[in-house]
Amino acid sequence: MRNNLLLAIGVGALTFASAPAAAADAPAACEDAYCTPGISAGVVLGAPCADTSHFVFGTTSWGRLVFCGSPRRYDPRYFRSPPMRGIKVEGSPCPQFVNDVAQSPDGVFLSCVAVDDGTRWVPGDQ
Repeated sequence: MRNNLLLAIGVGALTFASAPAAAADAPAACEDAYCTPGISAGVVLGAPCADTSHFVFGTTSWGRLVFCGSPRRYDPRYFRSPPMRGIKVEGSPCPQFVNDVAQSPDGVFLSCVAVDDGTRWVPGDQ
């Protein structure tokens, strides 16, 4: 009985001690392009690009944010980006960001658009 009690106290203390560490490991919120992973550097505005759905963002040599898009199904190329809001979850509401863009945690290009009775982050290449 005594060994079981000591074991329970030890497990409880271990759980309590590790809880703050788990909270510290949680990723910080990303609300702009500066913390968004996968942004290509040194791209040329108007230059051809390959992928219009994943990791589409880049910066020019002078720091302008651009994205790889395909207007009216023409060959994809880099365009000036609307305001970029960092990392967002596909399908989540975005009432204050209509017409802005973001990236999902797995790199999907997202746009904030009016859908049904509200606004949502939806894939930007649709």
